[in-house]
Amino acid sequence: MFRWGVLSTAKIGREQLLPAIVEAENGVLAAIASRDLSKAKALAERFGARRAFGSYEELLASKDVDGVYIPLPTSQHVEWTAKAIEAGKHVLVEKPLALDAKDIPPLIKLRDAKKVLVCEAFMVIYHPQWIKVRDLIASGAIGRLRHVQGAFSYYNVDPNNMRNQLDLGGGALPDIGVYPTVSTRFSTGKEPGRVQATIERDKKFGTDIYSSIRADFGDFELSFYLSTQMAARQVMVFHGEKGFIEVFSPFNAGLYDHHRVELHNQNHTEAQVFRFPGTQQYRLEVETFARAAQGGKERVFTLEESVLNQKVIDAIFRAGGKEGWEAV
Repeated sequence: MFRWGVLSTAKIGREQLLPAIVEAENGVLAAIASRDLSKAKALAERFGARRAFGSYEELLASKDVDGVYIPLPTSQHVEWTAKAIEAGKHVLVEKPLALDAKDIPPLIKLRDAKKVLVCEAFMVIYHPQWIKVRDLIASGAIGRLRHVQGAFSYYNVDPNNMRNQLDLGGGALPDIGVYPTVSTRFSTGKEPGRVQATIERDKKFGTDIYSSIRADFGDFELSFYLSTQMAARQVMVFHGEKGFIEVFSPFNAGLYDHHRVELHNQNHTEAQVFRFPGTQQYRLEVETFARAAQGGKERVFTLEESVLNQKVIDAIFRAGGKEGWEAV
């Protein structure tokens, strides 16, 4: 069994990853660390973790931990990923891994030196609905892909929330802009060459709260909008010459809508519906990661892919401050 350690008692861990680790068929929750030992002990008791630590360093030094999950604030991801690698631990780190693509290659060098697995936690690529989308496009089900359209929004104006704190890496693009780019790249196997963007920032928080983006993939275009201060919505549509594919709850399947993908024909007179009831994408993520860490030939989200995706986000930020196209 893969022995997991978790750095911090963050909400994403409490609500998604810790339950997934507990339910996983190939892993156990070995330890939880917090700078507040009482919080670590309370969460360890709640989820049945064997040990609780009052510092992250203590957990990383533990011989009872094979790998760690890091859901710390975004601005701390690179630092603690590096420390975990140095300690010889496998690392699953929450997205976004970095706030600049140039910060990732040093982690690749460390990973290779220590011979550990390090992955950014994009749970969507493990969900069968996205594997179905990728397979439908590859099989020619919608003919030539011409346009991908997406949206991801929610409403959050809590000043104490990390997503609204610029110094912690908050903002819409780091938090949710990564998903339309990752899912499009995963589904098509293509990379964008240039982007355009309009970005609006909150006058009080300083974070980006709305973006409208175009990305040129050569054979097709991706357009999407994001917001942290709009009514909640998620959708992704892949439009081809012979039909289109719509993903109704593309990123938080089961929350915004059912686990459902629809394939429509050219005349919009027929549709095939693919459903994936009961799928737990976070459990699939931690199980796949554990198998890969133990030598399995699993498809995971590599640091090399993280570099490519972060380059797109970096280019979008640059494009938001100018007219016209910005090279990725």
